[in-house]
Amino acid sequence: MKLQEVALNKRLAWKLSLIVLAGLLFGFAIAPIYDVMCKKFALNGRADSSATLMASGQKIDKARWVTVIFTGNTMPGLDWSFHPKQETMRVHPGEMNLTTYVAKNNGEAGVMGVAVPSVTPELAALYFKKIECFCFKQQTLKAGESREMPVLFYVKTDLPEDVNTVTLSYAFFNGTANNVKLRATN
Repeated sequence: MKLQEVALNKRLAWKLSLIVLAGLLFGFAIAPIYDVMCKKFALNGRADSSATLMASGQKIDKARWVTVIFTGNTMPGLDWSFHPKQETMRVHPGEMNLTTYVAKNNGEAGVMGVAVPSVTPELAALYFKKIECFCFKQQTLKAGESREMPVLFYVKTDLPEDVNTVTLSYAFFNGTANNVKLRATN
């Protein structure tokens, strides 16, 4: 009788260990899975962080206007000023457009920043395409340095008809490793 109980306890321990291991693996896998799903289905307004090529022969829908609103802010820990030069722009779907943001390092040392884009409404993220963007790579500004940062984009012509306004927002985060400030070089 005692041998049966020991065998049952060992089997139960193995099963519980497998459940714990599966939970740990799921916990580590959920963040990358979430990122892939957000990017694939444009959930949470997450915009592409990679360049898109414009389809050759793409037609411009001159009969339709879409208003694009531009916003930008910096997160705590980054002593930068950051804003769009132009707050709104009316565009035709399929037309290539250029806008510019301005960033200035107000700190006393060089700092690397990372811009994270988002597009709202969430559905519009599937149709808002960036050809060139400062958000594709980290940006480093020396102390007191100011820089214009361009965004070349287009809105796809198959954007649903009921979407007439799209907002492109950027949040700039401190991207310096371990928040160690870079030395400004003169």
